Amino acid sequence: MAKPMVAMVGRPNVGKSMLFNRIAGEGRLVAIVEDKPGVTRDRLYRDAEWLGREFTLIDTGGVEFQNVTDQISQGVHLQAKLAIDEADVILFLVDAREGLTPVDEEVAKVLRKTNKPVILVANKVDDFRANYDVFDFYRLGLGEPFMVSAAHGKNIGDLLDRINELLPPAAQEDQLEEDVIKIAVIGRPNVGKSSIVNATLGEERVIVSDIPGTTRDAIDTYFERDNKKYLLIDTAGMRKKGKINEPTERYSVVRSLRAVDRSEVVLMVLDASEGVTEQDKKIAGYAHEAGKAIVIVVNKWDLVEKDDKTMLRFTEDIRDGLGFLHYAPVIYVSALTKKRIPKILELVNYVAEQHAMRMSTSTLNELIQESVRLNPPPSDRGRRLKLLYATQASVKPPTFIIFVNEPELMHFSYLRYLENQLRSSFGFEGTPIRIIVRKRDEK
Repeated sequence: MAKPMVAMVGRPNVGKSMLFNRIAGEGRLVAIVEDKPGVTRDRLYRDAEWLGREFTLIDTGGVEFQNVTDQISQGVHLQAKLAIDEADVILFLVDAREGLTPVDEEVAKVLRKTNKPVILVANKVDDFRANYDVFDFYRLGLGEPFMVSAAHGKNIGDLLDRINELLPPAAQEDQLEEDVIKIAVIGRPNVGKSSIVNATLGEERVIVSDIPGTTRDAIDTYFERDNKKYLLIDTAGMRKKGKINEPTERYSVVRSLRAVDRSEVVLMVLDASEGVTEQDKKIAGYAHEAGKAIVIVVNKWDLVEKDDKTMLRFTEDIRDGLGFLHYAPVIYVSALTKKRIPKILELVNYVAEQHAMRMSTSTLNELIQESVRLNPPPSDRGRRLKLLYATQASVKPPTFIIFVNEPELMHFSYLRYLENQLRSSFGFEGTPIRIIVRKRDEK
């Protein structure tokens, strides 16, 4: 189920990034942000939770703008339009120290035209006893300013309470049968997402029906093939054409979030003529952190001049650029010529099975103990890690709990070794694996 979105809007230097990090900390980080090679650290989003309610926080201030005459005013204007189009709740940040500015008034003019809830946040109120001239902000027509200090964490809990009050009721997704595989097609603009969707649906023996998307104005496509049922979520179709004139591709990250949340399998589409870009890392990173099964689809393969090692070199580049997706199969296709398009669903079926695979407790513990015998955990100043017991807690993605004597002795390299052992023995191709380490008395 897609989480509601809370978008932060405001001109530069009002403290958006500081508040972004503060809310993520106060609201408990839900997404697993992994410090692995290839995962970009430049984030536009965080998944957070407050009092049992999850939401995705979007920092529109992280968007870069190019080729605009007035970079600040036009850039912030576009941020506001993005927030209006995508968000469920909008945080409009202003600087309580500096007071009202013309750019603030321009943003407010855009926000007043929306029916989305807007919280006017006056940041940098370090001393709530001081006489800040916040009354000028009433002129923006957005109600009473909510005074906070992101730097010192003051009033953040109350702000989160207010956000929770304004979030839409938790909606239930359309009740689809359990055996329907939900597929999100994500990637940068112009990599051929819609072409791949159309080529996939254009195959013979397809039953197609359009049903309204449950999150925005998207059209999810339900179809059946070879006695299997699918729901295609095309992120390219999630917005009406011409709604926003975008100067940057980074907005495509925001478009992909809801689709990824609602899916089980993600098709990460790359452009063969461009290779892996920083934008691809951002989009793929969210799907990875969300624990989805993933297939990397390299489109426009017909445009690449090839020799007998071209595919091998390209795959090595993908593994280098998207190192955190080492488990994801790669397929090279051409939506134009339809080459290998039918193979996509075959891979979808396969990784969906791997994503939902469950191991028996006895088999899992046999593997763990054999792994320990082959490669005992290293000792630390005379203390040695002991792996006492393991169990699989859940699927989609496969999640394992390993009980040990002293969790702090578990090094990330040994966790990686255990993951590799699980994959070499049982596959888990196309799906991330999560391993949770907990303390247990040796007795």
